[in-house]
Amino acid sequence: VQLQASGGGLVQPGESLRLSCEVSGFTLDALAIGWFRQAPGKEREEISCVSHRDRSRYNAQSVKGRFTISVDNAKNTVFLQMSSLKSEDTAVYYCAASYTIGSSCPGTLAFAHRGQGTQVTVSS
Repeated sequence: VQLQASGGGLVQPGESLRLSCEVSGFTLDALAIGWFRQAPGKEREEISCVSHRDRSRYNAQSVKGRFTISVDNAKNTVFLQMSSLKSEDTAVYYCAASYTIGSSCPGTLAFAHRGQGTQVTVSS
């Protein structure tokens, strides 16, 4: 499985951004896939996850109502729509996936396959 994340950038507080994660090697319906982030000096934080293996889903409390994960099976791509961005959302965002039987959400931090990360900076 190969993952290619994109869409990061510099935005002001309150603005929106959409991250994309293009998947190759496996179709999305065989995967559990999600996003996590890491800010400087902080631990990794799982943001959002969806598993096509057991239909589980997860959204972190810190982003509920602001971030939405979605999939486009035709493009084999997962999106993270981020709205009402805050300075504390500044981090490198990674997509991660697993095709192991039993892969479930939450669980992104343990998924074996990861993209290269995309920087999101929220600053005025």
